[in-house]
Amino acid sequence: MRPLARVPFRRFYSAAPIVLFFWAGTYGSACHAQSADQAAHHGWLARVSATQAEQPLWVTPVATVTPRLEQEFRYDNFWEGGLAGGASLTNYDGGKGLELIPARRVEIILGVPPYIVHHNSSARDGIGDTSFLLKYRVLSGNESHGNYIFSAFLGITAATATNGNGAGRGSIAPTLAFGKGWGDFDFQSTWGTTIPIGAVSRIGTPIIASNAFQYRVFRKFWPEMEVNSTWWSNGTKAGKKQVFLTPGIVYGKLPIHNRIGLTLGAGFQIAATHFHTFNHNIILSVRMPF
Repeated sequence: MRPLARVPFRRFYSAAPIVLFFWAGTYGSACHAQSADQAAHHGWLARVSATQAEQPLWVTPVATVTPRLEQEFRYDNFWEGGLAGGASLTNYDGGKGLELIPARRVEIILGVPPYIVHHNSSARDGIGDTSFLLKYRVLSGNESHGNYIFSAFLGITAATATNGNGAGRGSIAPTLAFGKGWGDFDFQSTWGTTIPIGAVSRIGTPIIASNAFQYRVFRKFWPEMEVNSTWWSNGTKAGKKQVFLTPGIVYGKLPIHNRIGLTLGAGFQIAATHFHTFNHNIILSVRMPF
């Protein structure tokens, strides 16, 4: 019998997209009324709009982190199969959360730790590690000025996992990201490494690369193909690599009220290498840009 303590967590994470939807309506109604004490708030949103107007109008891929600056709430769900021993799991939230543009050329992502439920396995359910990300946009041009972007990231992961549902150590992850578009076609790419804080001989310092190729059709739909790769030169996985092909589609964005919108994405990760830590991962992504 599964512990009852996990039920509230599971219900909370499952209900998150519904909570975001109602938040959008409340937030939009509040923004509709203008007053003197909201001037700073609207000045911030005006700066966000000006910042985003300087970059391409692509959508964020399903799995690859975009080099663009976004301001949104995001909630993802993963249904992973092909784990050791034929096990599978559900990852609620996927470590996503609040994305903000506090200053020109800068974005911060405040992740929410995922909740992981194991199926057909003796592993215990629990919370995963918590991630944070700082983006700095170095160069960019919108569709009228080159349609390109180049950014630098610094990711930080805190070891908050319970019951072995994380790496067991915090880490830092410097990354370079770039993209280029031609008409309705674009590609977005990230290249970086993850450096654990301790236990390097076990975890290693993998090189991680993701490349997303998108083509817009019917103005709102962005079918895509992503290639997500990891190489290990040290640690217990030294000499191994894994590559996933991720066909997907993103719909964005559906206006809700004023700045509030709804963007939906879905993808299916398929292992393309003999070695892989999971396989057949279904991804559902819900975003609310504002």
